[in-house]
Amino acid sequence: MATQAHPTRDDFAAMLEETLGAADSFEGRVVKGTVTGIENDLAVIDVGLKSEGRVPLREFAAPGQKADLKIGDEVEVYVDRVENVHGEAMLSRDRARREAAWDKLETEFAKTARVEGTIFGRVKGGFTVDLNGAVAFLPGSQVDIRPVRDVTPLMDIPQPFQILKMDRKRGNIVVSRRAILEETRAEQRSGLILSLAEGQIIDGVVKNITDYGAFVDLGGIDGLLHVTDLSYKRVGHPSEVLNIGDTVKVQIIRINKDTQRISLGMKQLESDPWEGAMVKYPVGAKLSGRVTNITEYGAFVELEAGIEGLVHVSEMSWTKKNVHPGKIVSTSQEVDVIVLEVDPEKRRISLGLKQAQANPWEAFAEAHPIGSTVEGEVKNATEFGLFIGLDNDVDGMVHMSDIAWGVSGEDALNLHRKGETVQAVVLDIDAEKERISLGMKQLERGAPAVGATGGAAAASGGGSGGLNKNAIVTVTVLEVRDAGLEVQVGDDGATGFIKRTDLGRDRDEQRPERFQVAQKFDAMVTGFDRSKKPTFSIKAMQISEEKQAVAQYGSSDSGASLGDILGAALKAQSNENKK
Repeated sequence: MATQAHPTRDDFAAMLEETLGAADSFEGRVVKGTVTGIENDLAVIDVGLKSEGRVPLREFAAPGQKADLKIGDEVEVYVDRVENVHGEAMLSRDRARREAAWDKLETEFAKTARVEGTIFGRVKGGFTVDLNGAVAFLPGSQVDIRPVRDVTPLMDIPQPFQILKMDRKRGNIVVSRRAILEETRAEQRSGLILSLAEGQIIDGVVKNITDYGAFVDLGGIDGLLHVTDLSYKRVGHPSEVLNIGDTVKVQIIRINKDTQRISLGMKQLESDPWEGAMVKYPVGAKLSGRVTNITEYGAFVELEAGIEGLVHVSEMSWTKKNVHPGKIVSTSQEVDVIVLEVDPEKRRISLGLKQAQANPWEAFAEAHPIGSTVEGEVKNATEFGLFIGLDNDVDGMVHMSDIAWGVSGEDALNLHRKGETVQAVVLDIDAEKERISLGMKQLERGAPAVGATGGAAAASGGGSGGLNKNAIVTVTVLEVRDAGLEVQVGDDGATGFIKRTDLGRDRDEQRPERFQVAQKFDAMVTGFDRSKKPTFSIKAMQISEEKQAVAQYGSSDSGASLGDILGAALKAQSNENKK
């Protein structure tokens, strides 16, 4: 039995419990202790329990550093267990620091304040950060504003972080270094923007290149250099002019202080090529240029660096209509153009490609005057005539009334097929309207000549070969057709046609089959078609002779019959012939 003079171990325990309370109350608490010894890599610490505890020295050191600890130092440790199987106290310096850190971090998190930490390790998806004892997770996307390939220079260096999320029960803390950088950058941007002014010329470094332009670092703030402001000349892609890392001189075009966006320009530092464009590019001037771009509505031609003109699709070719410009010209092709219009204010120049070439309609008129014979291929047949392909890709049209004598409409169109080579006479040329009128029937035997002679004859009242309207002439049958007769005046005179209804007054006389080839008879010239070819009529002659007989020998009112009058007229004519 223990006495007061010789207390036992149990007496000491009772005295300790009486002083500090139950030993179990130490567990889960952070308490102060004294370093009583250092053994190898362990520190022996007395926290006033039955036995001392041992804590690894590394728990007293910052990541990557040695512990600065000596006997007699007072430290805070976390009591995990009062006594283990060896009778020693289970102590932890890391746990003590962690608990203290969590208390402080919760306060800082509530105030959204920055905290200091050190990146000391890598884990999947990010890095570990020591926040003075508490371990936090730093996602890879939160390391910097832009992706960082090598984080080694950032490790083991105390730096500020922003707590994004924390959960003490689960022991999770997520921090961001990027948020700090963005906040600092925003402050720098605001200060830098205040020091900048529109129109200011400043040096910058190309940081990034996109399809629409380049981002230039102006010393802490980025500005956008749009592709249209790189140069007065056409730039397909910014990389044609700039490279990442280039130092460039730019002018500040616009500053939006609300959005903190800055627009930059390089071409503004160059002389404007459009100055004096009216003098350099007068209307009607012939110039050479390079095709830079082709669209559905035309092609752009560069006349000099920074000045381009548009050749509209309608001004590209004299003969190729409704064709995509890409089938007429190609990119980078050198072409000759004519200036059609200049608008310096809108920075537009209208150019003509076809105007720099000979007008094929005018060239055709010079080479093939009216009345000349041409040869070409039947390209197309329409409801009103045939289109014939001629020199220099121009087309001429043969109206269906000019295909053949005595044949019109579909019958005339069916006489020729697409692809057939035919000959025709040039009847008319209108270069301004791009029209050529041709005739094929005018090449038939005995057809009147086309040209100034025929026109003069018609103007004076005469027809082909000196024939006059209403004249009675002797004709010879050349061909018998269902529609009438093809006849010729004399042996080598003008040829013409007598319609079936003009073969006589009576229906029985209006039969072409009663005539034979080479048969001769008299007929009246009733007129001329537009190619000056005469038309004849037996019927008109009969009616004219009847009127003359009535006028000469009296009317039927005198008692004489029409037969008597005609008989007398014929007899008088016969006697006249005998004389």
